[in-house]
Amino acid sequence: MAQSSTANDLQGKVAIVTGSSRGIGAGIALELARRGAKVTITYTSPKSETLANDLVSNIAALDNGSQATTVQADLSQLDAPDIIVAAARAAFGDHIDILVNNAGVLFERALQETTAEDYAAIFDVNVRGPLLMTKAVVPHLQAPGRIINVSSVGARSGFPKLALYSASKAALEGLTRGFAAELGGSGHTVNAVEPGPTESDMLNDVPENLIETQKKATPVGHRFGTVDDIAQVVAWLASGHARWISGQTISASGGYTMLYSDLSLYLLVIHVSHFQQALNISNT
Repeated sequence: MAQSSTANDLQGKVAIVTGSSRGIGAGIALELARRGAKVTITYTSPKSETLANDLVSNIAALDNGSQATTVQADLSQLDAPDIIVAAARAAFGDHIDILVNNAGVLFERALQETTAEDYAAIFDVNVRGPLLMTKAVVPHLQAPGRIINVSSVGARSGFPKLALYSASKAALEGLTRGFAAELGGSGHTVNAVEPGPTESDMLNDVPENLIETQKKATPVGHRFGTVDDIAQVVAWLASGHARWISGQTISASGGYTMLYSDLSLYLLVIHVSHFQQALNISNT
């Protein structure tokens, strides 16, 4: 049996990772490059340009045939997807193999303080952004293409003051399933990854007691995830090893969130129902 290796399993592939100058996005871009991909790094603010350029330098230092380019584009704007795709094509040619819709904004506000403008701002980036990015990429997506949407455990949970954010991520998972059904005939797969609590700058704004509660609720090691924990899952979905996985949401959370498919839930309900019937019979 040939030895399995991820060292070059994305060699020559062209990838776009949105929101990739820092945090999880930067980790994903670097991991794809480690595996040989040519990566387009996107960022929104001019303040992030230095971080994006540093990431390009880190990728160049890999010296494994991977490359990177950067493009500034604000996904709250309608023309951003076309700008990003044009930059990727200018740098690496007409075809694209991998799209990672990572860019997103966190929003925390009580219901009575939330406005219609807040709704538009969050959904424009977290839902419309991936929708239009996917639409812009698909004409250039070379089969078997890979689309990975970065969601959140918030999509399946309820947290005070995070309803709007959670709703946007739940909508993103709905897009994931719909796109998987629509694009599968062309040989493409579409999946989502739900990071759980992950080490990042955002933890600085989280109360210490909540941090400890989240750690205790994470079965694996009672710790937060690392950027690399998430990047490895995304890179696997981008590879040929995940060719038969589509329309799925994978919780990369150390067990913080445990997902069941509708079929699994149905079978569980049937099993419990039969067990209860058997129990009732035995008690009569």
